[in-house]
Amino acid sequence: MSAPQQLETTDATEDRAFAFVRALAEELSKGKVELPGFPDVAIRIQRVLADENVTADRIVRVIGSEPVLAGRLLQMANSVALNVTGKPVTDLRTAVTRVGINIVRSATIAFAIQQLRRAPALRGLEKPLDVLWQRSVQVASLCHVIAKRLTHLSPDTAMLAGLLHGIGRLYILTRAGKHRALFSDVATYQAIEREWHLTIAVALLENWEIADEIVQAVRDSADMEREVRGSPCLGDVLMASMIIAQYQNNPAELEANLQKAKAVQRLQLTPAVCEQILREAAEEIAALRAALG
Repeated sequence: MSAPQQLETTDATEDRAFAFVRALAEELSKGKVELPGFPDVAIRIQRVLADENVTADRIVRVIGSEPVLAGRLLQMANSVALNVTGKPVTDLRTAVTRVGINIVRSATIAFAIQQLRRAPALRGLEKPLDVLWQRSVQVASLCHVIAKRLTHLSPDTAMLAGLLHGIGRLYILTRAGKHRALFSDVATYQAIEREWHLTIAVALLENWEIADEIVQAVRDSADMEREVRGSPCLGDVLMASMIIAQYQNNPAELEANLQKAKAVQRLQLTPAVCEQILREAAEEIAALRAALG
């Protein structure tokens, strides 16, 4: 390719990137951010769960209007990780009562993403959508296990944080479906994603009225320099889970990144401890990943 052609290609890529970023900025400036293609029932449930006075009856009625979601919740309620009694859960009311609000949220998110991955408007993006979702499921499962084993935090809250940490990346991917040319320049797309995904995630979660603790954990998830005192917090668990998910097959990189993340050091994780946790919790992690889809 000649120099003028290279320059023209670069200019075109920059123009596309600028147009895409401008569109993102305009959407965020409007205040209420929604995930494109998110099923209406999922949005309704998020709003219902945001009501502090919501009753189990109301939750059951909304979930029961979508059989696939109801089945997903029952599957999670009966998973090895969440059904410690081993007694089968066969009805929605029992499932909602037993697993609690954050598991209902997780089941709803899992159902919504499953539907989103099948949306006609996103045809051709199945592979990156699947990669992104499977990473979120992996992180969510690790969050649950680490919170339960190493902290006094709620494992269910930790799992929800893990499931939601990549929601900004998902939003960008669904929006990029209308700007397919951006995918031809991987570096440009990744740069946009790095710069915007946390801002978008926070906007989405605040719009869904997700607990401040989870929003803060997601906001801090890329801050390796974050220093805190006291007991481990949700942000520590999320960051640790993200590091383990990325480097669990590379002990040297795993150790380097665990040491680099200042807040994570409070969990006293080493590659050996991570390996032990992954080994001991293998069945639990597998059950959570299967339940989340």
